Amino acid sequence: MLGVTAAVASVATAAIFAGCATLEERQRAWIFQPSKATWGGAVAASEGMDEVWIEHQPAEGGTVRLNGLWLEQPRADAPVLLYLHGARWNVRSSASRMRRLHSLGFAVLGIDYRGFGASTDTLPSQAMAVEDARAAWDWLAQHHPGRPHYVFGHSLGGAIAVELAAQVKDEAGVIVEGTFTSIPDVFSTMAWGWLPVGPLITQRFASIDKVAEIGSPLLVVHGSNDRLIPPHLGRALFDQAREPKRFVLVEGGSHHNTNSVGLDAYRQAVGELFGLQPPG
Repeated sequence: MLGVTAAVASVATAAIFAGCATLEERQRAWIFQPSKATWGGAVAASEGMDEVWIEHQPAEGGTVRLNGLWLEQPRADAPVLLYLHGARWNVRSSASRMRRLHSLGFAVLGIDYRGFGASTDTLPSQAMAVEDARAAWDWLAQHHPGRPHYVFGHSLGGAIAVELAAQVKDEAGVIVEGTFTSIPDVFSTMAWGWLPVGPLITQRFASIDKVAEIGSPLLVVHGSNDRLIPPHLGRALFDQAREPKRFVLVEGGSHHNTNSVGLDAYRQAVGELFGLQPPG
């Protein structure tokens, strides 16, 4: 999500000079910042995870291949969680966060959307990313039926998770961390937020309009020191959601470390909201 705050501001300048098609492509590139790269030492954290491939046929035709990582639990009936990462880095960059969620008792599948990692190489869009998330969700239903399925999204992935959960009816619960109400709302918190560029933003990720459609328990987590996505945007998203729900503000948590700093708070919230107890 680093690209959303720094790069969406460029929409204001580009809109003056670019045509609509070019502007749309630039927004997609700025917001997603698709990359093959892995952040820091995350490759080591991903060792021991199983690599998976998911194929699906998108609306525009052809075949898409998604690359992912799978981390099973010893218990065959353990709950399953679909992990949706944010902008800029590939799924292996999220391996440490995936392992922490695994420590809470979830078997975890993380995927790269189109344009990221080893997945089909094309410029992603909001519609494509949600389509890819849905394909991963269907893959879990096919390969791990009869287990409760949850969805988790970090930052931009939180917006994708909200849209996915609003579409499906079989999720047992939703967790989002460091996410927001909409891209225009994120832009409004920036130095250039006074500029009237909202109508020009096509990749809107308007979770605020979809979160009330989620029919399962929702856990919204935010770091108090998040400088990229202000905590009030996470709180506003939470306020719009239906019960049952819980908002956890992790004191001292940033956009990147809230999951580790707040792991105890996660553990308590998962137990109380979802009725899940981490393995002993």
